[in-house]
Amino acid sequence: QVQLVESGEGLVEPGGSLRLSCVASGIILSISSMGWYRQAPGKERELVAFSRSASSTDYKDSVKGRFTISRDNARNTVYLQMNSLKPEDTAVYYCYVFYNGNHYWGQGTQVTVSS
Repeated sequence: QVQLVESGEGLVEPGGSLRLSCVASGIILSISSMGWYRQAPGKERELVAFSRSASSTDYKDSVKGRFTISRDNARNTVYLQMNSLKPEDTAVYYCYVFYNGNHYWGQGTQVTVSS
């Protein structure tokens, strides 16, 4: 059974940093594509960062240079380091994995950027 468990939610002031983690079980992360999506109230879910492999990543334009996606295959964990956070980054963040032809989602973790 595939399970994605996220952590790292929090409230941070503008300009602050947070790191989200997603621990995957039941899959082999090293051969998976994975990413982070987010959904703000009243808006559609959108892709924030995507990793096809450790060396192939893509980012939403508005987070380039501020967010970094990375993976630790030995721990089957994917991270999203978020720096210079802005109020518009406030959303529920979801971990996503594409593995063996199937799509998997985490339960979501709340990130709030506010003074």
